[in-house]
Amino acid sequence: MNDNRPRKRFGQHFLHDRNILDKIIAAIHPEPGQHFVEIGPGRGAMTRLLIETIDVLHAIEIDRDLAAALPADIASPKLTVHEADALSFDFARLRPAGHQVKDTPLRLAGNLPYNISTPLLFHILSYDDLFSDIHVMLQKEVAQRIAAGPGSRIYGRLSVAIAARCEIETLFNIKPGSFTPPPRIDSSFIRLRPDAAKRNRIIRPDAFDRVVKQAFGQRRKRLSNSLGGLLSSSQIESGGIDPGVRPEQLTVEEFIALGNLLATM
Repeated sequence: MNDNRPRKRFGQHFLHDRNILDKIIAAIHPEPGQHFVEIGPGRGAMTRLLIETIDVLHAIEIDRDLAAALPADIASPKLTVHEADALSFDFARLRPAGHQVKDTPLRLAGNLPYNISTPLLFHILSYDDLFSDIHVMLQKEVAQRIAAGPGSRIYGRLSVAIAARCEIETLFNIKPGSFTPPPRIDSSFIRLRPDAAKRNRIIRPDAFDRVVKQAFGQRRKRLSNSLGGLLSSSQIESGGIDPGVRPEQLTVEEFIALGNLLATM
């Protein structure tokens, strides 16, 4: 017999509020012919609603009991359940045969586990050319960090990494009572639209990500100190950027410029 109780180690909070589920589906607006990836389907509340409209749904579920129960609870040839850790899952293997990257055939939706939402977002971003859009539930605090701008105390690595690749839209907030068990914090539902024009400004993503990660690893220091070992003060100045400012004062465009400097050294 399968045990479908929420497991704390997986950060599970199952959405049960039908009004919120309907609001989510209206925001996602699934259409016939589309291929979806769902992260953390849990007991299948969103899965059931998506499968009514779309053609293909790949559900990524780490909990083996839930992964085993879902195909029995939702008997549909449209549904494929992958018992796997989304943090290490190769989403590229889900691209329909014959499709090229430019076709962006996949859409992603999910309720991201609170305990891994930030590293999971970074992992999803590494496939930003694969998804046409990304709709996720996560902690309200994380959503605020994603949407933060320069000068804010919560503006950081996540803000810059996502804004450099995606259009960001916070859709609505969700109260704890909409989940079982209720989390101790509010949640937010957000939309990310990967943008090739934004992404193509970055010469080498690895160099850009290295600059952003190191800069915010010492966010209280001057840029010349926080980027020590990567870029000198004169190199930073050559990009039209003051090496005396703190990382949190830089725009996304300035971080891209610094990443491109490192990429071309």
